[in-house]
Amino acid sequence: MKVVYHSFEGRYSDNPRALHQRLLARGGRDVEHLWLSTPAHAHGFPAGTATVDIDSPAAVEALQDADLVVSNTHLDFDWDKRPGTTYLQTWHGTPLKRIHRDVLFAPAGRLDRLDRDVARWDLLLSPNDASTGPLTGAFRFTGPVHVTGYPRNDALSAPDAQERRARVREELGIAEGTTAVLYTPTWRDDDKFGDGPDFRLALDLERFTERLGQDHVLLLRLHYMVSAALQGLDVPGVLDLSFHPDISDLYLAADAMVTDYSSTQFDFAITGKPIVYYVYDLDRYRDVLRGFYFDPHEIAPGPMVAESEEVLDALADLDGVRSRFADRYAAFRETFCHAEDGHAADRVLDLVLPAGGGRP
Repeated sequence: MKVVYHSFEGRYSDNPRALHQRLLARGGRDVEHLWLSTPAHAHGFPAGTATVDIDSPAAVEALQDADLVVSNTHLDFDWDKRPGTTYLQTWHGTPLKRIHRDVLFAPAGRLDRLDRDVARWDLLLSPNDASTGPLTGAFRFTGPVHVTGYPRNDALSAPDAQERRARVREELGIAEGTTAVLYTPTWRDDDKFGDGPDFRLALDLERFTERLGQDHVLLLRLHYMVSAALQGLDVPGVLDLSFHPDISDLYLAADAMVTDYSSTQFDFAITGKPIVYYVYDLDRYRDVLRGFYFDPHEIAPGPMVAESEEVLDALADLDGVRSRFADRYAAFRETFCHAEDGHAADRVLDLVLPAGGGRP
């Protein structure tokens, strides 16, 4: 059986990574594993992993010869899915912000082109009950949708989570007693597709270092659509980890999160660690760029602030944040993390692989 994996335009990451690792761990099958990759992300693949350049004719040939295709986002190029191939679309997050056909802004022709990929999907994963309606509606997907939790999040509940946290912090050079803050701003559509100014980071990194840098470190993780935007960043106390292959490592290593409308908040909430929302452009993002499926004012399990200095105020008082938002945090986890029990990968593999070990 041949399985072809794709994650975030050529990375070894996310739900496909977790499914690949779990399938290898299960053993007992004659499986050929092949990943779509790019030279920029080759460093993230384990030694010996078979890859093919996503921009090459060989990638199309691999997809057309696959028994099972596993992807966490659109395969935005032409290929013909042969009869008998199963295409599992895991997607890559609980949708707070509107996606696909529900967005307020998109370049001409983009959604029509992506719809050709949606038409190939055989089944779609949903991380929780609340996401199922938005996902199926946005993609106009009429096939089976399975609420499984996300395989990528199994690591957050694994028995070795604390050991992995210690190892990752050591690898990143985070000293004992240092508070690691994971900053995960989402992308703005007009940054990528519009005619506006070049990408900019709203949070004042120099001020973060000036005020908190003695015992804090900022782990910057940009969205995959703009991950290269700040290459060469050199600010003391700030690590640009936008190309780190596995964000689960960063969830475990961090002590708190700063985000805006990113789906990373729903995954990070599994850890129970505090979340601060830097929503300096909330009105514009809601009314012009994307819109929301859930009102952040109603669900956010942490403070929502509009100024960079207010972010630092909240980070300086994480105990207070925990106390003030304890009830909202519990409700948030009940709504969005109910399926995250550490066994999502097994549930998904049981869906797509027959018990007898043959083709899906």
